[in-house]
Amino acid sequence: MFEFIALTLITLAAVVLFARNLETAIALYATLTILANLVSFKIVYIGEVGPLILVGPAGVIAYSATFLLTDFLTEVAGKEYAKRAVFAGFLANILTVIVVFEALIQRPFAMSSEEVDAFNKVLGFAPRIILASIVAFIVAQTHDVYAFHFWKKITKNRFLWLRNNASTVVSQAIDTVLFITIAFYGLIPNDVLVAMILTQYLIKVLIALIDTPFMYLSVWIFEKSWKAKFASKT
Repeated sequence: MFEFIALTLITLAAVVLFARNLETAIALYATLTILANLVSFKIVYIGEVGPLILVGPAGVIAYSATFLLTDFLTEVAGKEYAKRAVFAGFLANILTVIVVFEALIQRPFAMSSEEVDAFNKVLGFAPRIILASIVAFIVAQTHDVYAFHFWKKITKNRFLWLRNNASTVVSQAIDTVLFITIAFYGLIPNDVLVAMILTQYLIKVLIALIDTPFMYLSVWIFEKSWKAKFASKT
């Protein structure tokens, strides 16, 4: 568990450090959505909570970080900017599928059969998994943008920690239920399906709680940078 938390802290710190302006934040968002899907083929051990053994895709940290970025964009620029990020992420995922599919069907040269099999195994994808990923992404990320905006109005721009967690925790639940249900329903026993949803959601909630101070830090850095640019022009 310590290793997972440390890796989460490193990833969130990098996101905050690199997201110095709105355009960069949108670019990072699209990049993280692609990377999360590419590395999720690997299932990793995370830790244990009571009788539950927490395992998940290697991309869970990167994907969870996208919710930090949409919340950040909604906070500092409004929900329209955050919606741009979601749309950019959607297009990036579609383009990734096209490019990877092209690479898979092209004839290999100077590669052994083992190398080709390894390449196809890692980058190959099932249509049902793709559908599950896209549906869960669009619904959950769009909900996160509107939910954060809703809580921002309700709290009258106060309690950033509340709207950050209230929007993300629910959005992650939507994402987890949709993805695992669409991808695996009917292929595995229902009790296993429920266990997968529960463990995946616990992992994402843990990351959501960890990212709260990074949300404050990202807003502080942005506001400080914005005020400095404004002062230099006056």
